[in-house]
Amino acid sequence: MAKNSSSPKTPPSQVMLELERLDVGSAVAVVGHPLHVMLVHFPVAFVVATLGVDVLYWWSGDEFWLRAGVWAAGTAFWTGVLASLVGTGELLLVRGIRAHEASWSHAIAAMTLVAIAGASWGLRLVDPASVLPHGLVLSVLASVMVGFAGWHGGKLVFDHGIGILVSPKD
Repeated sequence: MAKNSSSPKTPPSQVMLELERLDVGSAVAVVGHPLHVMLVHFPVAFVVATLGVDVLYWWSGDEFWLRAGVWAAGTAFWTGVLASLVGTGELLLVRGIRAHEASWSHAIAAMTLVAIAGASWGLRLVDPASVLPHGLVLSVLASVMVGFAGWHGGKLVFDHGIGILVSPKD
């Protein structure tokens, strides 16, 4: 079926208009794929895993979950540091990213999350017996911060088109 050349053209979305107005492409990427987006899944998963093993330790009392919590919290912290370094690079290198309030909210929430993950890991290294209740409280707080940081990160992608590749249309 042929297109009618007199049919009205649909107006571009707000995200597409914003993409044309600001440079929001990734500065730290591999073949156009932003590294920060690839890395953030790891600290998120390990923060949630830390909460899971804390609940399992609380429920079962099995010492295995204490050891698993040390590894999960440590991995959450170090992968969070790596994702934060890449995200900070994006924030500092791309002017269009810095222009959004959600970028700063996301950055502050992510830095707070990394600090909480570091405190959780440190607590587990120094005093494993204090996992209940202090480690569990830190795990819950970290999981809440994952939600807050993720919400603002999602706003950057879905509302502002940060880090997405757009192919030109004819």
